[in-house]
Amino acid sequence: MPRLKSLNLRAVGRLLRQRHVRLPVCAAAVLLLAGVGWVAVTGVLARGELLAAQRSLETLRGQLAADSPPRGSAQRLQSVETAVDRAARHAARAHRLTTGPVWYPAAHLPFLGGPLRTVRGVAEASDRLTHEVLPPLVRTAAHMGADAGDDAGPLDLAALRQAAPTLERAAHSASEVRTDVDELPRSTWLSAADKARARLAQQLGPISTATDHAAMAARVIPPMLGTDGPRRYLVVFENAAEARGTGGLPGAFAVLTAEGGRLSFEDFGNDTELSDVRAAVDLPDEYARLYGPNAPTSTWVNTNLSPHFPYAARIWTAAWRAHTGRRLDGAISLDPGALSGLLAQSGSASLADGTVVTGANVVDLTQRTSYAAYENVDERKAFFLDVARAVADRLMGAMDDPARRLPLFTALRQQLQEGRIKVWSAHPEEQREVRKRPFGGALPDGPAPLAGLVVTNAAGTKLDYYLDRHLVWEPGRCRAGEREVTVTVRLSNRAPSSGLPSYVTQRVDEPPYPTRPGDNRLLVSYFASKQSGLTEATLDGRPVLLASGEERGHPVYILDLEMPVGSTRTLVLHLLEQRSDLPPTVLRQPLVHPLHATVRPYGPCEG
Repeated sequence: MPRLKSLNLRAVGRLLRQRHVRLPVCAAAVLLLAGVGWVAVTGVLARGELLAAQRSLETLRGQLAADSPPRGSAQRLQSVETAVDRAARHAARAHRLTTGPVWYPAAHLPFLGGPLRTVRGVAEASDRLTHEVLPPLVRTAAHMGADAGDDAGPLDLAALRQAAPTLERAAHSASEVRTDVDELPRSTWLSAADKARARLAQQLGPISTATDHAAMAARVIPPMLGTDGPRRYLVVFENAAEARGTGGLPGAFAVLTAEGGRLSFEDFGNDTELSDVRAAVDLPDEYARLYGPNAPTSTWVNTNLSPHFPYAARIWTAAWRAHTGRRLDGAISLDPGALSGLLAQSGSASLADGTVVTGANVVDLTQRTSYAAYENVDERKAFFLDVARAVADRLMGAMDDPARRLPLFTALRQQLQEGRIKVWSAHPEEQREVRKRPFGGALPDGPAPLAGLVVTNAAGTKLDYYLDRHLVWEPGRCRAGEREVTVTVRLSNRAPSSGLPSYVTQRVDEPPYPTRPGDNRLLVSYFASKQSGLTEATLDGRPVLLASGEERGHPVYILDLEMPVGSTRTLVLHLLEQRSDLPPTVLRQPLVHPLHATVRPYGPCEG
């Protein structure tokens, strides 16, 4: 009996030890299953919240992008604020659902944690976006554009300046959020997570850019619009029917005065008034080598041959000082395409003769039909000035109209982003901010490759109204630290062969070869990436020699090209550029018809 008892005790001990092992294992299994279940359930709920938040952001983008809102500015802002609040609530719920002691370790599991880390990151980024970035933007828009009764008064520059620190923080947050989303896993075993990240990344691009621009505007607009004292700017209206480097030929002009947010125009004039004024301005030697033979500092119509707008602006303001003895605080250029976008929101302008200028007809009216309507040059220039005065009055009236102010700001922002309105400040601290933006009109200094097609009318015609431009930038193979690039430029002269006024078709270049009405001549310049070289060029399939130069570090290749009426000419450039995995910056010279540019896809250089 004693032996039997001893055996039973040992069995009992083994049983107890086995239970001690199994109980923790079972408990761990239960906790693991519970954790998996929790992540699964909260993940599904978070996904629903994120989808709802992103739908609200899409709605918000549509409202902000609307060119012609059917409702008043106050109602529109209220709908924008509602969309932001709705997105913020959904994003906050998604963030709460994906935080805590279960999600963190699960998101860091090898392989399995990839989509969880992505969902968690997307939820956090959406929460920051809708709480730290969007509300300051909406509040600033509300201050600048909300209904203020019958008299909207001048822009509230003090409120805009006061908003600058908040917008700075919002821009910083937007940049951080964009970086965080870019660093999240992009390709996991769960496609829904990958799509959510990609969709948010797509939304973040324009939001981050808009926030950065808003912060810059809060810093720069108050002083530029006269909060610290009156400012005066030369506003030049460019005629894109005759191409120049920044867009079109500089024609009519006016002086814009800004004081305490109040804007007014004065001193309207045309190109003949400044035609022979000599501007005392110090420009680089490379500028003189490229453009000096055309006397840009003493011939008004050639003052903007370079696509680098700050050069033209400096010449213009120096010419004005030489002509009047008065200093200016900067210069602004715009073309009929920009006026079209602004008039679409401000309403039409009427001339004394009954002509109605609208967003729909201003481009055709000023760059085509007016040449047939006025054979006398002085009468036509007077008509252009009448259009400029009437449009200026209409825009100033819209600025004081509560119902039109916010839509006009939206249109103005679009034209600035497209580079159809360019700005230069004579104040260095402001110019440093301005030149980094599309409306600064500066040749790019960054590391990205450049695809820069620029055409300049060399015939004295007004036929660039009928010019079509196509550009294809195609990268090739990599070798010895360089990449082969092929650039194809196709130019078409769509001018009619008859029926155009002689002033439109006249050839002031007096070519030594016979021409027909409608024939044109262009200087075609290609601004290439820094440290690139041309290996070969063909025109219509035949080898051709190009002149070359350099501007602001970019090689420039130039072809004097005759464009017979109805013709299409094809220029192909073969280049060797420095290796870069960045897409090229496409220079978009604003003419009547936009540039059709195609950038072929490519992968990174290996090795």
